Amino acid sequence: MLEAKNNELEAIAESPYHADSELKQQKTLEEQEDCIHVGARVRALRIERGMTIRALAKKCQISTNTLSLIENEKTYPNVQTLQLLARGLQIHISAFFVCEEPEQSVVYQKSGRRLVTRFANGELENLGDGLPHLGAEPILVTLQHSQHIPKDVAHAGREFVYCLDGQVTCVIDGKKYKLSTGDSLLFDASLPHHWENIRTDPSRLLVLFCAMDTQDTPMEKHLGHF
Repeated sequence: MLEAKNNELEAIAESPYHADSELKQQKTLEEQEDCIHVGARVRALRIERGMTIRALAKKCQISTNTLSLIENEKTYPNVQTLQLLARGLQIHISAFFVCEEPEQSVVYQKSGRRLVTRFANGELENLGDGLPHLGAEPILVTLQHSQHIPKDVAHAGREFVYCLDGQVTCVIDGKKYKLSTGDSLLFDASLPHHWENIRTDPSRLLVLFCAMDTQDTPMEKHLGHF
């Protein structure tokens, strides 16, 4: 009986599925859990589709506040909410649990191959897509003639606007600043502001959003107010 028990212990020790192997499997699972962030995944998928938080929340029939809490990892969605989000984003629910790749250190983009997000008064291209928002987020904006005055927006950090072509008016805290080709403007983005194209032809801007917080989304705030 004792000999059989010893043989059993020796077999377990020699087995590829002993404690060390189980420990490695457990560590792998923990590493996978660490790299899965459902809220960040929801945000990334939404931005890829050029949708604002308000637009996706309406499509999924959930509140804007709930979606914001999910994206900022302040709350975890239940299965029913995940199903609503998956339908709204037109993806399989398993896409929320894909392990994210490490953040990029370099973003290289070829002209004509960038993701273009269209809004009521024009379109924009994110020149820094793939890097965290913190620091400077470069955006190329093509602004059509403003038939209606956009609503003011405000966000943390600073905003830099450089007029590449045409003429635009930047209204900051009620004061107008006219920019022609080559003109630039840097200001505290917490002040209410918006851009207007004052001519019939399109104007092009290089805009830098200098966010102070990775959770801040100045680009989406501008998109939601055109």
